[in-house]
Amino acid sequence: MIRFATTAALAAGLLAGCTSVGEIPTARVASATLYQANGAPAGTALLTRAGERLTLSVALAGLPAGEKGMHLHMVGKCEAPAFTSAGGHLNPHGKQHGSENPAGSHLGDLPNITVSSNGAGAATAQLSGTSSELEALLFDADGTALVVHAAADDYKTDPTGNSGARIACGVLTR
Repeated sequence: MIRFATTAALAAGLLAGCTSVGEIPTARVASATLYQANGAPAGTALLTRAGERLTLSVALAGLPAGEKGMHLHMVGKCEAPAFTSAGGHLNPHGKQHGSENPAGSHLGDLPNITVSSNGAGAATAQLSGTSSELEALLFDADGTALVVHAAADDYKTDPTGNSGARIACGVLTR
């Protein structure tokens, strides 16, 4: 019994060293329900805070299989069928598009999400900046939308990453 307690304490100590308290999500900041152009549900997104970091977690369902571009857009409006009401990518600092673009990237850039043959996919992305700065930008007067595109983002072509049509959209709400 003593050996088990010692081993458990050692394991807990080692695991505690891997994660700091500042990395554990402590607050739910916002969420979004994503819809396809026909009104069918397409998934959910959750924005959480851990210390000064914001993390966006996305789960998709019912979409065509393949790699899809995913971006934050500058207007919190998702009018079907084309979702153009969401405006362009969220780019408050006037940068170019894409993590592989030498002049990029902007706040709206997110990693691609892979949708499996059963229509489901999930991805997580840490947003760049402090939580107070990001929240001011995300929840300004016209809000922010999360848009999923038909094709993969190439991470370099300005302004959209050649990610194709907008196939799902949701508004981030506190």
